[in-house]
Amino acid sequence: MVDVRILVTGGTGQLGSAVVARLRAAGEEVRVLSRRAAPEVVRGDLRTGRGVDTAVAGVDVVVHCATDYFGREAQLARTLVEAARWAGGPHLVYVSIVGVDRVPLGYYRAKHETEQLVAASGLPYTIQRATQFHGLVRTLLSGASRLPVVPVPRISFQPVDVRDVARRLAALALDDPAGRAADFGGPEILAAAELAQAVGEASGRRRRRIVPLKVPGETFRAYADGGHLAPGHREGEITFREYLAGRADHR
Repeated sequence: MVDVRILVTGGTGQLGSAVVARLRAAGEEVRVLSRRAAPEVVRGDLRTGRGVDTAVAGVDVVVHCATDYFGREAQLARTLVEAARWAGGPHLVYVSIVGVDRVPLGYYRAKHETEQLVAASGLPYTIQRATQFHGLVRTLLSGASRLPVVPVPRISFQPVDVRDVARRLAALALDDPAGRAADFGGPEILAAAELAQAVGEASGRRRRRIVPLKVPGETFRAYADGGHLAPGHREGEITFREYLAGRADHR
């Protein structure tokens, strides 16, 4: 039996499954860690630590795609780091978000804390920040697009496709540890109003009036200032409209 070299946590999720597919297409041996039972999956829970030691044993690289939106991001990483140390110190690749040190959002703060934990772990590591995923931006705007008048915040996004991010993560997993890697951004920076219009058109709804609004608060001020953007990094190839067209093709 060929030794497994790469572990992907959260490997059945949106990003993780794309990373797994990319690596396997390249002929790499990949082990998947997930809380859900599925074919070719090692069951484990980063919240409790159950099964994590088994999943990490014998791997050279861990691509950490598992995440938690309820404040336990650092806890998951801490469990993984502890298991990785016992397993001999594999290269840990962690995916984060552009702007985690500039946008005072709770989830972003948790990601930034986790970056610091990974950097201080003593493990060889790579941290890859990416801009917002296409799917997240579509979800944020699709609800409002059902209204006769569509209110959107007066901010811009630089959405990136998970397949593009998976391509970058797969390359990093097969390369030497890079510490903090260069940011990875989508190919376009578009106003929320433009993105909302694209969502409405893709859903087949009649044209609605889109009203950009200035939203108060520290978080939206950071967004308005572009704290979540990476204008110098537009390595993503799939545009937002191409992503939406692909979803329509699969209906």
